Amino acid sequence: MTLAAAPQAPAHRIDAVSVTLAADPARWSAGTLGALATAGLDPGGVARVIATALAEDLADGLDVTTTATVPADATAEAWFTPRRPGVLAGSGVALAVLDTVTAALSAPPVSLLQATADGQPLVAGKPAIRVSGPLPALVTAERTALNLLCHLSGVATATRRWVDAVAGTSARIRDTRKTMPGLRALEKYAVRCGGGTNHRMSLADAALIKDNHVAAAGSVTAAVQAVRALRPDIPLEVEVDTLEQLLEALDAGARLILLDNFTTEQTEAAVRLVRYRNLDVQLESSGGLSLDRAAEIAATGVDFLAVGALTHSSPALDIGLDVQLGIGAD
Repeated sequence: MTLAAAPQAPAHRIDAVSVTLAADPARWSAGTLGALATAGLDPGGVARVIATALAEDLADGLDVTTTATVPADATAEAWFTPRRPGVLAGSGVALAVLDTVTAALSAPPVSLLQATADGQPLVAGKPAIRVSGPLPALVTAERTALNLLCHLSGVATATRRWVDAVAGTSARIRDTRKTMPGLRALEKYAVRCGGGTNHRMSLADAALIKDNHVAAAGSVTAAVQAVRALRPDIPLEVEVDTLEQLLEALDAGARLILLDNFTTEQTEAAVRLVRYRNLDVQLESSGGLSLDRAAEIAATGVDFLAVGALTHSSPALDIGLDVQLGIGAD
């Protein structure tokens, strides 16, 4: 009896273990790590996002279409090209996806040929990132890289619109914690790429006293005192719904106050009140804001406009991956 040789695994096969191991910054290129360092992003955090995303795409361990149609030794040059104008964010993250897939496939690394810096404007039809390398890896990584790049660039593009809308005032556009699970650091980075500023990253690095906290503590004053007793060292912000609550927050010593759903007239009154008292207090408008009202609210003299929509509702920027076989590869 002759035993048949065991079938070999397809050259393009990737299992969950190999993806997890390949999502290791130690296996990424110096260019990728440099891009993440410039962005201020933790490579370990980026690796966890990428491993999760690729595990979804490769849940059954085989990119069937690529395995069937793409020769294992094919090389190509690829361009990440915006179909619409916008602002780039996440180039280092996209490169990390490519590095992860090439490592998982034990393929030659991808070479970065050109990249627009994050935060820079994109022109429709003009490549933002150019790379070359093994075509199986490029095609397998395409969707995951684009999902992240399009989403983050969409956040940056929307943020830039808000920033432009309040140009000429002292107001800054600030995000919230209304982020997608697992993507907070990346989405808040995209806000920075668009010219916005970040609010707190977690529940521990700053305190924000809201209506439920006030109800539980008994009053704004009691809530402020309780937070200060527990953590006197961290920034503290108080959300108020009325001018009466604003007065109480000021008397309690709050120096950062969020004006929740204030009308333009109420916001102007709040600014006048703070200036009359000559206090070093920052005011933040939140709730019911829209892009067409941004300039009006900013003109009242508030310091921040809190815009949750930057991260929870920004449409993805349309970016595609175009490849040309056999050129630009080492």
